[in-house]
Amino acid sequence: MRHTNVLIVDAGINLGLGALLVIVSPDIFEKLGMPSVTQPFYARILGAVLFGIGLALLLERFRKPHGMVGLGLGGAVSINLCGAIVLAAWLLSTNQRLPSRGGILLWGLVVVLVTISLVELGGHYRKEKAD
Repeated sequence: MRHTNVLIVDAGINLGLGALLVIVSPDIFEKLGMPSVTQPFYARILGAVLFGIGLALLLERFRKPHGMVGLGLGGAVSINLCGAIVLAAWLLSTNQRLPSRGGILLWGLVVVLVTISLVELGGHYRKEKAD
């Protein structure tokens, strides 16, 4: 997958997750087997942050012809890896028993975040070597 396509995929993931967290009722978390959220405030704030990251990634992808500057690859990878590490640490340390579908969903998110970050870094280094 080309580096520019990876940015679009990463942006889509962040935009999708962000939009879902901003607009979806907190009850959906319990239905997905994840910890329940008693107040929607934190989920909505997280959604807004993820949505903003997605927009910044799109700016990064399409900045050259228009002179725009987005989040930058380093910022996107840092955010993805921090999110994955914190989520993995929480999953490993929590005493809360999650339904299997919730555990699969959250561990899957960890894997996706780490994988896409590694692919983005690999694409960046290949691009740098070619230039």
